[in-house]
Amino acid sequence: MSNFNKTIKTLKIFSANSNSFVNSSAKVIQEISLTINVNGKKLANIACAGIHLKELAVGFLKSEKIIVYKEEIEKIKFNKCHVNVVLKNKKDFLQTSVKNIASSGARGKTNIDLLAPLNVPADFNIKTSVVLELMNELLNGSAIHNKTGGTHCSALVLRKKIVALREDIGRHNTIDMLAGFALLQKINLRKAIILTTGRISAEIIYKIWNMGIPIIISHSAPTTSAVDLAHKANILLIGYVRNGKMNIYSQKRRMII
Repeated sequence: MSNFNKTIKTLKIFSANSNSFVNSSAKVIQEISLTINVNGKKLANIACAGIHLKELAVGFLKSEKIIVYKEEIEKIKFNKCHVNVVLKNKKDFLQTSVKNIASSGARGKTNIDLLAPLNVPADFNIKTSVVLELMNELLNGSAIHNKTGGTHCSALVLRKKIVALREDIGRHNTIDMLAGFALLQKINLRKAIILTTGRISAEIIYKIWNMGIPIIISHSAPTTSAVDLAHKANILLIGYVRNGKMNIYSQKRRMII
């Protein structure tokens, strides 16, 4: 389910200025509720655009620490807006309640206490010029956003190249999609970078920390909790990348000119 055309609807609307209203049309991104089940038991309802659902489901399970490796999955079954991930280990997973996750990414408690600071290779750094180039590539590649203005976009970078780009109505979903992509492709993320257009919250830092990725680059800005968590995680956090400039919020020693 990755056909972008199916997610975009053309709606009749009105446009206006200070003097008049006129009939017009606009391209609008769809929103669906995806139900994720594990071994037939409901785990979460996620508001999303309805694309890359396999990656979204698998990445979400990784964020919830229900799975770590692709080999733990026996099969994945879809039925319209429902996905059931069948695990080889049929033991019950920890489940306090079904999580309802809005497009804003609002959710419950994470597993931050289970993570250790990342052990980043000493030779892994990034040039400021590369940061600017990658952000331009991300913004230019945000096809759905450029048509609708209604999505966030994130990308996975390996060896200074974007290898996967994902868009959704929720910035958290784009990160989970990339986590799912990396897990299914068995990609080593020790020297990977996440690019994103969205605001960096503590939850976003947690997801990227859980993936083992040591650099985050955002077009937007972080929260104070996100900066604190980036320091704790040993993650280089670069934000507000625009107009040829950027802010470095943590681990500046990995930046070079």
